[in-house]
Amino acid sequence: QIHLVESGGGLVQAGGSLSLSCAASGRTFTPSAMGWFRQAPGKEREFVADIGVSGRSYGYLDSVKGRFTISRDNAKNTITLQMNSLQPEDTAIYYCVADPTSEVTIRTPRFWGQGTQVTVSS
Repeated sequence: QIHLVESGGGLVQAGGSLSLSCAASGRTFTPSAMGWFRQAPGKEREFVADIGVSGRSYGYLDSVKGRFTISRDNAKNTITLQMNSLQPEDTAIYYCVADPTSEVTIRTPRFWGQGTQVTVSS
């Protein structure tokens, strides 16, 4: 079982920045690919970014490439999503996810955090 806790959401104006963090814990925690999904009102959840255990493999949703950066600190079991040049269409609940069956990329999110709200005003 992996327990994920997000922090760092909030309200920001268009063009602004926010940083989301996710702390992972659990008695059976093993190195896992981790990442972020989001869900906007009235829309399905979508993949945003992921990062492998080494920190050298990662992927991004096309619409966030060049604006968002994912990183991880294995010593602290945390990942961070730095979001720059935020736009109103980035407004969503952002969920931290982990896939302990993979060390490279999220294949199937097995564990989810409770989510953190990001609101970008125009």
